[in-house]
Amino acid sequence: MLTRWFVAVAIVLGASPVWAQGRVTNAKTETRQATQSLDREVSAVAARGVPSWVAYRLPMVAGPRQMCCWDTISDGDGCCGRCRLEGGGGISMNTGDTQSRNGSRVMLEPATEFIVFARVEGGAVGRIRTFTPDCDIDGGAMPIVWLENVKPDDSVAWLTALVESAPETGERRDHVAKPAMTAIALTNAASADRALEAFVAPARPEWLRSDATFWIGSSRGEAGARLLARMIAQDPSDKVREKVTFALSVNKTPLALTTLVQAAKDDKSARVRGQALFWLAQRAGQQAVGAITNAIANDPDTEVKKKAVFALSQMPKDEGVPRLIEVARNNRNPEVRKQAFFWLGQSKDPRAVQFFEEVLLKK
Repeated sequence: MLTRWFVAVAIVLGASPVWAQGRVTNAKTETRQATQSLDREVSAVAARGVPSWVAYRLPMVAGPRQMCCWDTISDGDGCCGRCRLEGGGGISMNTGDTQSRNGSRVMLEPATEFIVFARVEGGAVGRIRTFTPDCDIDGGAMPIVWLENVKPDDSVAWLTALVESAPETGERRDHVAKPAMTAIALTNAASADRALEAFVAPARPEWLRSDATFWIGSSRGEAGARLLARMIAQDPSDKVREKVTFALSVNKTPLALTTLVQAAKDDKSARVRGQALFWLAQRAGQQAVGAITNAIANDPDTEVKKKAVFALSQMPKDEGVPRLIEVARNNRNPEVRKQAFFWLGQSKDPRAVQFFEEVLLKK
């Protein structure tokens, strides 16, 4: 137990060069200084003609985050398992307590850096992956070239080129462009905000604008909230603006909530208003309740009203059930009342049962 405690301290404080490069085993490692641009460094490794991984560390945006992966290899001692660098799945991001999924490794402080891995083969980058240094990684007996002193702005520029050169479909988009965008969003540098802003310009492909919204909302704080507010006001695509409503719901700034409430009231698209109402219900609070009840009373579209009723059903029962009863009892629109009755029935709440008894006895 004491040994494991010292290991945890070493990881956090960076006391060992091994931990500074992450917890990687089963790999042929080489460390070199990044003396030229990252593009040239990666190209030099690719020119060797041997499939390899290039890895480097970057400062990470503030907040408790642990990035490992969905699938792990059991290490046999009931601990955390190891991620497969070769052939493994996507990342699993924990933004709560900094501990492993089964709770066996507890970090004393949240990670302040993360690691970018780029797989090169045939002269090109075929995959990007990101991990925090506390994640155990199986290198699959592959060569890994660790680059030291990579500048964040240089990384953002290189990753941006990978995103912008990707096609709209296929493996290069899924395995290179999307995780490269994740790495940009997690980088603690102003250049990352500028890159993300460029990705969501109206002339960019719809998939790129849509995918960027989540990372803008979840990782970029106040700057991200300002950018999302501009997107929901100006983006020409209803589909993209629907994605913006979710991104606003995961951004914890007051501006994001205010923008989401405004979208629920005023967006020109009924679909966007409905999505905004749904995500508001997940936030709860008085602003959310006000926007939802306002939509039930005043939105001109019956479908939006029905989505607002559904949003009430998603709120904590002490907030949602009394309001559903009020809608079922008093709303003038029969479709809306019917929707309220339906979700009250799904709630299995004693207050809903009592209301049904009251209605039946009156008949």
